[in-house]
Amino acid sequence: MIVEREFGTDDLAKVYVGRMGDHLIEFIESVQPPFSRLEKWVLVLSCMIGCPVRCLMCDAGQQCFGVLSKEQIFAQIDFMVRRRYPNGVVPAKKFKIQFTRMGEPVFNPAVLDVLEELPARYDAPGLIPSFSTIAPKHDRGYFAKLTDIKNRLYANGKFQMQFSIHTTDEAMRDRLIPIRKKSFGEIAEFGGRFFRASDRKITLNFIVMENYPIDPSVIRAYFDPAIFIVKLTPLNPTHAARESGLTTMIDTGDVSPVAPLVEKLTQYGFESIVSIGEAGENQIGSNCGQYTMVKERRAEEMALSLTRDSVQWSHANTRCHPNQTIRKGVEREEHFQGGAPENS
Repeated sequence: MIVEREFGTDDLAKVYVGRMGDHLIEFIESVQPPFSRLEKWVLVLSCMIGCPVRCLMCDAGQQCFGVLSKEQIFAQIDFMVRRRYPNGVVPAKKFKIQFTRMGEPVFNPAVLDVLEELPARYDAPGLIPSFSTIAPKHDRGYFAKLTDIKNRLYANGKFQMQFSIHTTDEAMRDRLIPIRKKSFGEIAEFGGRFFRASDRKITLNFIVMENYPIDPSVIRAYFDPAIFIVKLTPLNPTHAARESGLTTMIDTGDVSPVAPLVEKLTQYGFESIVSIGEAGENQIGSNCGQYTMVKERRAEEMALSLTRDSVQWSHANTRCHPNQTIRKGVEREEHFQGGAPENS
């Protein structure tokens, strides 16, 4: 892997763009102010080249070119670990490794191989893998293997399991995540098999959006508060979310809109977390669902569109006197320099 670009800052988050053959992937390291890197260090990996799921809010699902190998996943970890800790000793009290930048991990068996080898590969007492999934319907034994690995290697709260649910309306969930998924009942049944008393509770993640209901009574009808915890997050500013017409109900500066929901979850016995990242990560492009290459590609498409539009405008006026066509073309160019055309 060749790292071609990087974005961000060391004191918050960095996005790395790595070349794997003919394709680019992204991976991230971040801290969580006010905590230092010694207190909490998070790595976010790609497990696929793109993603086939095409969630409405995710920029990484625009295209997919397959899965990454175990070695390609480890290459991402090695790059970030070795540049800060060349001897492979990671002193962070909490060292989280997530598999959520690009791809659905259940579609890649190599993620299981990485989880098998992680504890022996680095000297990292604070290691906590974080596995987030949309729960594909047919996992071909993947979740059973994941359960075995967790029990053998990551007991006593050293593993974080999360299901991305986002709404309790099954039809709207299908719209957001347009593939066949496990039902709430199937997820709850798996949770009962997966969870042990010393484990972290399994997270049910909901992006809080307008028109996508989150009903605590539905959650309680399926999920045991002794096993599951609810996380509420904002909709991050992605191109896909904007084009899909999705609107967040949580602002980085105001969480009051979800206070009644948190209270109701408490009444149904659920612990809940309102998880809001640093606003600066939105600008960097390191938050969940964002993909910096999409931002760059959209800028290139916009520039190409403006160039094509200018050429088409000029062609449309070729019936005019040549000098007039040139003059109007110059006027339009100057208009672009000062802002969008009046009729755009």
